[in-house]
Amino acid sequence: MIKLEYYLIVSTLMFFIGIFGFITRKSMIAILISLELVLNAVEINFAAFNRYLFPEQMEGMFFTIFGIAITAAETAVALAIIINAYRLIGDININDATKLKG
Repeated sequence: MIKLEYYLIVSTLMFFIGIFGFITRKSMIAILISLELVLNAVEINFAAFNRYLFPEQMEGMFFTIFGIAITAAETAVALAIIINAYRLIGDININDATKLKG
């Protein structure tokens, strides 16, 4: 059986890589992917803690499935916004998004 610490190490790496990408990237698509990494790290934590702390209960798994559904909806809305921004300004660079103000 895999130890809980290994899951936490993978989750922590994914979380910090996502935060780093969110802060340093300029493309809206890259920022969205970084945000997805952060959310997936949280979902790994939900599943791992449920498995090791309460193996007979399923609350952590339900939270994980709910989080995946929310992430899918968030991705669909974000991609629609990014496509709209590309149609209006012709670029998906985050610095050019200020042209959408007015």
